[in-house]
Amino acid sequence: MIKKMPIAILTLCVSLSGCAKDRSLAPPADSEQMTITVKVPQELETETLEVMYRSAVCKHITHGASGERIELEGYHGIDVQLQRLGASDLYQARLPIDSGGACQWHLSNVMFGVAYGNPARFGENVTYGAGGGVVVMFDHNRPSRSSGLPIKVDGDLTIRKDYYLWLSEAFLGGYRKQISLEGEGEGEGEGEGDIYVMYQALQARQVYFEPVLHSGFLVTSVQPKVKKKGNHTSFTYPDGSVVTDGRSRPDFRKLQAIRQAAESKQ
Repeated sequence: MIKKMPIAILTLCVSLSGCAKDRSLAPPADSEQMTITVKVPQELETETLEVMYRSAVCKHITHGASGERIELEGYHGIDVQLQRLGASDLYQARLPIDSGGACQWHLSNVMFGVAYGNPARFGENVTYGAGGGVVVMFDHNRPSRSSGLPIKVDGDLTIRKDYYLWLSEAFLGGYRKQISLEGEGEGEGEGEGDIYVMYQALQARQVYFEPVLHSGFLVTSVQPKVKKKGNHTSFTYPDGSVVTDGRSRPDFRKLQAIRQAAESKQ
């Protein structure tokens, strides 16, 4: 009897594992496609496309504060590299909306964006910071990296956004010097780290993102070295004005006004 128990246990484990659903993606050959296209200007580069699929069949089990069992839609994330279209400045990925399989996965959201391609231009130890990110929801599930409310659109989604270069120097928590992209709506969520602008496009089949970089209008900032009341980050704008008003990010509207004023004089 003792010798037979391990065999019985092994048989039981095999039986149970056989009952588990295959959670892999298996898009049907005729699945409708979502097309993501990014027009990439000089000085910028595409970031990895993070794709999230969800399933109402394969649940994600969690527990509440009182230990109660909570069933949520299952999720399956993959990374996709956008591919350049010939010699153009367009990069594209096509994603199956129905990714099938035993779990009947469906496309839930995508996160993607652009980054500055050559931080070393601003100094040997300069690294890329943040900005230039986009989240698009195709259902009602909130993405993991999001805050605030999404911008809701009908039909296909076309995004054209102005961006400025922001060179920041920080001392608190360790020295760092970073070049970031500053665009409208970024950093306006629940915290300073909210660098993704979020959209909800339930009927979309095409997503087009065109960042417009105004690299000639650089804003710089220097963080105080000592944290105490009255010490604020100092921002120097492209027109030479210096502002120390307590904000943690550049004033996008001010940047727009400075550029538009300069362009009107040309």
